[in-house]
Amino acid sequence: MKRHSKSFAHRPRLFGEPERPAALHTAHIDGAARGNPGPASYAVIVRRPDGSLLKEIGKYIGRATNNVAEYYGLVAALDFAATAGIAHLRVLSDSELLVRQMQGLYKVKNVDLRPLFERAKKLAAGLAYFSLEHVRRELNRDADRLANLALDRTDSHSRIQGIERSGVPAAADDARKPITKHQAKTRGDARRIRARYKNGALHPAEPLDLPDGADVDLTIHPRLREKP
Repeated sequence: MKRHSKSFAHRPRLFGEPERPAALHTAHIDGAARGNPGPASYAVIVRRPDGSLLKEIGKYIGRATNNVAEYYGLVAALDFAATAGIAHLRVLSDSELLVRQMQGLYKVKNVDLRPLFERAKKLAAGLAYFSLEHVRRELNRDADRLANLALDRTDSHSRIQGIERSGVPAAADDARKPITKHQAKTRGDARRIRARYKNGALHPAEPLDLPDGADVDLTIHPRLREKP
């Protein structure tokens, strides 16, 4: 039985050169920062082994450098692979620094990059197969476009509704349609509700029907009150 090394040290390729599996998911990642440091975002585009789109993620991360944004993209791709049960992943990035650091060819000296590097290394080690390859910028245009779209949607208060789409037919259109409470309960989907912010707390305008102690993710869209 062939064994594959998972050591990062002094290797021209991450985890050595294991044989590439036939069923291999591919993720294009990118990071963008305007100002470097400045407003920053990342993008991940994951495709199935047959080339069809599986997932698109574009998110604003606040003020950061381009290199930090690139690492956020890598960690997000690996996080998605773990939650989606993807065992074989090939990641493509146009950041030579990120790729060479993950391959062990460059040292990670920046204190902001070190924890992201360690998390990416740990997540990658949990996959049955993982490769990280450097590609020219023109071959990573879709991820670059998505990262910049996330920045373009950022308002003056540095808030953004993350871009996240699945590759299921019509998923992008369906995601824009409101869902019923019954759908939210049975499918575990997010639903849109209205709430009022008062005395340092949010007060929902309707029952949430959630178990006590449940964790939720919030995306805030302030509404301007109309003058009487």
